[in-house]
Amino acid sequence: MALSWRLLTAARLAESARHPICRFLSTSSFRFGKIMPFQLSDIGEGIRDVTVKEWFVKPGDRVSQFDNICEVQSDKASVTITSRYDGIVKTLHYKVDDVAIVGSALLDIEIEDESKDVARDDAGEIKKNIESEDISDRQRKMDGGVESENIAPERVLATPAVRRIAMENDVRLKDVTATGKGGRVLKEDILAHLQKISAIPEIKAEAPSRTSVTGKTVGLKGYSKHMWKTMTKSLSIPHFVYSDECNVNQVMRCRNEVKASLKDRGVSLTLLPFFVKAASQALEQCPELNAWLNEENQTLQMLDNHNIGIAMDTPEGLVVPNIKNVQNLSVFAIAQELNRLQELGRKSSIPLADLTDTTFSLSNIGVIGGTYTKPVILPPQVIIGAFGKAQKIPRFDDKGNVVPASIMSVSWSADHRVIDGVTVAKFSNLWKHYVENPMHLLIGA
Repeated sequence: MALSWRLLTAARLAESARHPICRFLSTSSFRFGKIMPFQLSDIGEGIRDVTVKEWFVKPGDRVSQFDNICEVQSDKASVTITSRYDGIVKTLHYKVDDVAIVGSALLDIEIEDESKDVARDDAGEIKKNIESEDISDRQRKMDGGVESENIAPERVLATPAVRRIAMENDVRLKDVTATGKGGRVLKEDILAHLQKISAIPEIKAEAPSRTSVTGKTVGLKGYSKHMWKTMTKSLSIPHFVYSDECNVNQVMRCRNEVKASLKDRGVSLTLLPFFVKAASQALEQCPELNAWLNEENQTLQMLDNHNIGIAMDTPEGLVVPNIKNVQNLSVFAIAQELNRLQELGRKSSIPLADLTDTTFSLSNIGVIGGTYTKPVILPPQVIIGAFGKAQKIPRFDDKGNVVPASIMSVSWSADHRVIDGVTVAKFSNLWKHYVENPMHLLIGA
């Protein structure tokens, strides 16, 4: 009886082993893609953080390599971030207008099976970074203290990305409250710690005092942050200012004659394109003003390209994009470029290419209503010009009669370490000649 039972059991097991469903249940498992954090890579120019301006994807979207992910705004320019993976978007870690730190995860992507080699490579890179950072002096500093001869420092668990965020923000990991598994410090822990630190002054400000004031604290970001850096550096330059007045009757008449026809072609024509072209024409005879100063070597690099920057007010603050190679452009072509830059400025989406390599700058404060101003040089440039509002005031004509004239003030600020007053006066007179005689400007004479 026992023998018969054993034979029957063996037969059933053999039958089960041959059954295809049984084989599937016993040897197979469901396979899912690996969730990978999509980190904000270093985008150059010394940029440490950016503001998320627009998302081009949402959770559940399938993306391929080089697809647009989002647009971010640094303190210098707008940059479009593209995908490094093929996969499905799982989570977005930032909302529009949030500030993202370089090295932090922008979003999570589920890498498909065919991308498993990429995921394995990234995991190996993370492991290698952890091993190398374990023995670095910088890591011992972040972990909270100096190692003595007999006592090893207490290890703080964190990924290389989190350690990098902590280092860039001068945060000791030991001071951060960890919420990760096994006491691991997460990116969210660092951000919460930074928010807690930044909130301390606000708490003190709200404490009872003899005076009661209300308000809010606003951090500098975007173009305003870049302006802080540039203007701080500009304070070291000894400015020489030269001012004059310019009669803009003729150039206004010239603009008004063609303004309507150009508007039908989609181009808005102001006086500024004439001023830009006049500057380029004058620079042909004063090439030392179209230059970059190397303070360290005390050398002046005179440049062939007239890349003229235009100070522009945007929702994110002051920015100075440039119109490149003005020496080769007509007034009409300059107006087209100016319209393009103004449209990008209204959206605070001026790309880095339009902000780099500026050789000479102009500021038109007159569009706001000011009459006089002292412009500030943008290093490494050596000069900048600013125009006031054109005003109709009485003037004497060649016959001694009092006639109305549209007069505009202009001021030039030059780096007096390398540019003298005579050179600036000569340049200003040339510029004034072309503006007051636009026919000479248009024919290049």
